[in-house]
Amino acid sequence: MTEMFVGAGTLITLHFELRLGSGEVVDSTFSGQPGEFEYGDGVLPAGFEELLRGMRAGERKTFSVLPEKGFGMPNPNNVQEFPLDSFPDKEGLEVGVVMSFADAAKAELPGVIKQIENDMVTVDFNHPLAGHTLDFEVEILAVKEAQTDKQESAHED
Repeated sequence: MTEMFVGAGTLITLHFELRLGSGEVVDSTFSGQPGEFEYGDGVLPAGFEELLRGMRAGERKTFSVLPEKGFGMPNPNNVQEFPLDSFPDKEGLEVGVVMSFADAAKAELPGVIKQIENDMVTVDFNHPLAGHTLDFEVEILAVKEAQTDKQESAHED
């Protein structure tokens, strides 16, 4: 069997850790269950995925990811103001709280309460990591061929 490398058509099992420039850990799987995803399925931002291309099982690397390759830059148009009266649960409303909103297509959209002032609530819909350069440490545990729907149904017979 030939050694597989991360790329299109592969299923990757990995441990990862995401850190801010300050060293603060944002997310990590190193002390728990590893993650698994198919390359190109959209689970990871494209900029993160591209860094993994060509790696193989057993490799461990740390990358610095600029905002443009990670979660983007904050967009001022993603900061909106709403009347305080439009929030049914005013007691649970605090600066820093993440709330779920519905967008125009009725899809769920998380927003962070940034300010409550003068009967207005400012909500930031930017990704919380937008604008941050991140350290992305990754250890590839396994790389195998991804199963397509045809392959899966052929194995079920």
